[in-house]
Amino acid sequence: MELRKGAWTKEEDHLLRKCIEKHGEGRWHKIPLQAGLKRCRKSCRMRWLNYLKPTIKRGEFEDDEVDLMIRLYKLLGNRQGLHTTDRFLYNILIKFRANKVKKKKKKNLFCPFKHEKKNFC
Repeated sequence: MELRKGAWTKEEDHLLRKCIEKHGEGRWHKIPLQAGLKRCRKSCRMRWLNYLKPTIKRGEFEDDEVDLMIRLYKLLGNRQGLHTTDRFLYNILIKFRANKVKKKKKKNLFCPFKHEKKNFC
């Protein structure tokens, strides 16, 4: 079965909505088959979460929402770390651990000249 790419049709949106109403969110690997769609699971998930989910709020921000954003910006500034993804933080942790291991290995390497010249190795 060849997967369809590109823009979603109204019929595909309808099929996805009906499938999620019946089976619920999650188990995205089963959704395309259950809905009869020729789309990958990631495409179905992203379509649902970003466009079709009924709880998505569209349109202009309310005044209280704008006030909250301004207050938070004044309080926190433009700190990237406050809105980074879990994956971004995971990658930083992995790099930190890798560097720590490298330093430890370097420190524990045997150097035959260590007793003669302190800064050689």
